[in-house]
Amino acid sequence: MKYSSLFALTLAAVATTVSTGCVESASGNVFSRDEARQAAEVYEGTVVDVRSGKLEGSQSGVGAIGGGAMGGAVGSTIGGGSGNTVATVGGALVGALIGNAVEKGAPGSNALQITVKLDVNGKEIQVVQGTDIPFAVGQRVRVVTQPGGHSRVQPL
Repeated sequence: MKYSSLFALTLAAVATTVSTGCVESASGNVFSRDEARQAAEVYEGTVVDVRSGKLEGSQSGVGAIGGGAMGGAVGSTIGGGSGNTVATVGGALVGALIGNAVEKGAPGSNALQITVKLDVNGKEIQVVQGTDIPFAVGQRVRVVTQPGGHSRVQPL
């Protein structure tokens, strides 16, 4: 592989990585880095409904990076000179798009939709999160809401 093709492939992989989303956990026990040292509102309430469901497939970027690398490798075998560079970059971009779509379409993880009636105002809210913490109707819980609006339900 020529230097310009390798550079183009590397550039396409970096662009793909930057343009794809990061992995975010749906667990009620996993905290994001942004939550550190941030005050959150905490409300107590009672679970009034729990429904099982699925979260969409992830957007970790792995599919895009893998697809981009494969597409770039295939593209690098086409043509010569500047045509080879164009084929490499084009193959990497098309491969990244296909890889990202495949990853997004993959089966997602299990989730719970938890409806909580808040003690403070009687209002009902729903929070969707992972299944790592079991919940039951009538259970007393706390709802923690970050300033950005992200919430989690935790048992009392």
